[in-house]
Amino acid sequence: MFDIIVVGLGAMGSAAAYHLARRGLRVLGLDRFQPPHTRGSSHGQSRIIRQAYYEHPAYVPLVQRAYELWTELERESGRTLFRQTGGLMIGPRDGELVAGALASARMHGLRYELVTPAEVSAHYPVFRLPDPFSALWEPRAGVLFPEACISAHLELAGQHGASLRYDEPVIGWRAGGEIVRISTAKGQYEAGKLALTAGAWLGPLVPELRLPLSVERQVLYWFEPAADRAAFGPENCPIYLWEYAPGRFFYGFPDLGTGVKVALHHQGEAAGPDALNRTVDPDEEAGIRSLLDRYLPEANGRLLETAVCMYTNTPDHHFVIDFHPAHPEILIASPCSGHGFKFSAAIGEIVAGLLTAGTAPFDLSLFQLGRLTG
Repeated sequence: MFDIIVVGLGAMGSAAAYHLARRGLRVLGLDRFQPPHTRGSSHGQSRIIRQAYYEHPAYVPLVQRAYELWTELERESGRTLFRQTGGLMIGPRDGELVAGALASARMHGLRYELVTPAEVSAHYPVFRLPDPFSALWEPRAGVLFPEACISAHLELAGQHGASLRYDEPVIGWRAGGEIVRISTAKGQYEAGKLALTAGAWLGPLVPELRLPLSVERQVLYWFEPAADRAAFGPENCPIYLWEYAPGRFFYGFPDLGTGVKVALHHQGEAAGPDALNRTVDPDEEAGIRSLLDRYLPEANGRLLETAVCMYTNTPDHHFVIDFHPAHPEILIASPCSGHGFKFSAAIGEIVAGLLTAGTAPFDLSLFQLGRLTG
């Protein structure tokens, strides 16, 4: 018998297990694989963290708390989890990205600077911005190391007493009489409450809700710079998000030792989490190279590596953090539509607060289930 069972131990679940266990609760964490792994949505060596959030200003307080918690986790774990590089949000001045980031920055009093293409080129010669484009510079943006973050959360959750069981897929659950019963491929467990943080595998765990979720295949690329590699180092190159056409984005990182990582944001094909195509087609490589050739030509060198991951999307691309409408002892805290990793430290804390006290110090109305099921 446990106080709380956490199903799925990726970004959100590992953080939830940690925050619950450090409160002294009897926690069981279950995962169908052994995290950190390459089968879901939280791998690939690096993730962007940024504050001037174009997606919605309501995310800014969450990511500000996440920054604090990542710093605390670094200190407690002794691991390096974050590197500050600054960040550029690039696109048309009135486009979704720059205008949205500017609105969030102004609303929350963030440090930022609007810069012209000439100013970007003067500071970062590897970027080629067309004249109609603008950029918002955010000094606090940077890189999180996802595998290290998940490992740190899980390691410390175990030190705080959590029982973590891997390679154990959850088959189903039943709730009633103030007890939630979980069936897995290896056994059955009981708890007073349940957190579902299963990402791409969430839908089949709550079929009664008929959630309109879609799983999207995403390809990550690492290229060897074709010219001066030092120009792409983290001391000389920030993270960047680029709206190159209305509503169409790609993003990238400095060379952290394994090449320049770039990827499209969304635009992937529909996928199934247990039958994901992990082969990268030459046409896909040609597509990302065409963007590099236009905007970062010196990054368009030899392809070093690729990886495939998944976004699990809601129709509006906002998160789900809410209780099951028929079972208040069950909290759903995923999916996150491809932009959630940076928040996971804070979402883990939120899950712990909701399951123990029923409250959270943030406005979570944007993430309610009713918008998807009502």
